[in-house]
Amino acid sequence: MSFEDSVRATFRRGDSDAVLRMAQAEVERARSAGEPAGEVEGLYAMARVAIRGDDLRRAEELATEALEVAVRAGDKRLEERPRHVLAAVARVSGDYPRARDLYLANIELNQALGQPEMVNSEYHNLAFTELHLGNLDRARELFEAGRERVFSEGYDSFVPYLCVAAAALASAEGDHPLTARMIGLTDSAYAAIGQVPDPDDALELSAARTGAVDALGEEHFAREYAAGAAQTPAEAFGFGSVVKD
Repeated sequence: MSFEDSVRATFRRGDSDAVLRMAQAEVERARSAGEPAGEVEGLYAMARVAIRGDDLRRAEELATEALEVAVRAGDKRLEERPRHVLAAVARVSGDYPRARDLYLANIELNQALGQPEMVNSEYHNLAFTELHLGNLDRARELFEAGRERVFSEGYDSFVPYLCVAAAALASAEGDHPLTARMIGLTDSAYAAIGQVPDPDDALELSAARTGAVDALGEEHFAREYAAGAAQTPAEAFGFGSVVKD
């Protein structure tokens, strides 16, 4: 397994300490070897851990450093992940107009690079910025389009993120029982693959959970949550499977 695959898998399992050890070692190795790709990946991994730890200033510093390395290397592919982190920092900090602009720019970059799964991922993130900007119809449109893409293209690893989106959208629409069911579905979907949500999605899920518990009470929330957890995402979203035709 490559360093990129290994460190990203470790991050998704929630082991931030291991990610930092791996990333710091990779940055040192890559700098000694004159390999900008390894340096960028290591800095990117460290920036993601900083977001998870709510150190947004440090995350921005690391992502900016990674972007500078990528620009010096003259490789647009290396720019994509640092730019993604900078957008995430803006989103998590509540600067939704800036986050929207950065996600749109990264969608354009990923389209130019021929990376459709990354395009899908950034549209998912863009939808959250629209949701927080009060553009509910636009957010719903983007979330539904993303759901169609994920199931039709077989982007299996992205299915749990659809569940986060469904919970956040239900919360914004004031449907607290559905929110609770979608949170149950989300937790079940992540547990099934042995992962935890990314930091920005974790914040969305936490806010939805708090709102639903406050509105429903613990017992009603627990009943709806259990009903959602008993479903599969394909069942919940009305798709037969996640297998591409």
